[in-house]
Amino acid sequence: MSRRSEKRRRNRRKQQTAPLLLMGGGVLIILGVLAALWLPSRAEKSAAPTGGRTGNSVIPVEVPEHPAPDLKLQDVDGNPVSLADYRGQVVLLNNWATWCPPCKAEMPDLEAYHEAHKDEGFTVIAVNAGDRPNEVAAFVQAYHLTFPVWPDPSTETLRAFGIQGLPTSFLIDRNGMVRATWTGAITQAVLEEYITPYIKEKN
Repeated sequence: MSRRSEKRRRNRRKQQTAPLLLMGGGVLIILGVLAALWLPSRAEKSAAPTGGRTGNSVIPVEVPEHPAPDLKLQDVDGNPVSLADYRGQVVLLNNWATWCPPCKAEMPDLEAYHEAHKDEGFTVIAVNAGDRPNEVAAFVQAYHLTFPVWPDPSTETLRAFGIQGLPTSFLIDRNGMVRATWTGAITQAVLEEYITPYIKEKN
């Protein structure tokens, strides 16, 4: 076969192969675009908190009224405590952990709200999920928390309340009934908007 014939043959092969390569590249581009659109949507759904959203904070969601489990734990000093001891007060029961970034982020807001309303028959009770008591005590000191903090190394509270994510909080009325809940970090502004009217109505 002459060199000229061989060259013509190679050119025909390139002409036949080029459309296939272009089609394959086009398919890959389309798949890449679809994946870029689909994956963020999946991630947003999997990370979505329970409750409505205001800015970077979630808002409480009312739930059918039901009795709160009577938790019996120990505080950071080792003293026995019970949720029933707070009957007659409005309680914001906050479940958290030291390794949880949104839990850490909301602590200053919970502290500020507690300080603003503790004289109105209101308290925050922060129940830690799974950390050692000495770790919880160190966290309380580091964040200068003044509301009750109860270590729960066996995560009894998570099972009692059916909690699946942290932070998760419950609003408990003066009769010991759960009235609202949410999962995700919350701000003082949202607490003032949604919880304060309830506290004042019950005074």
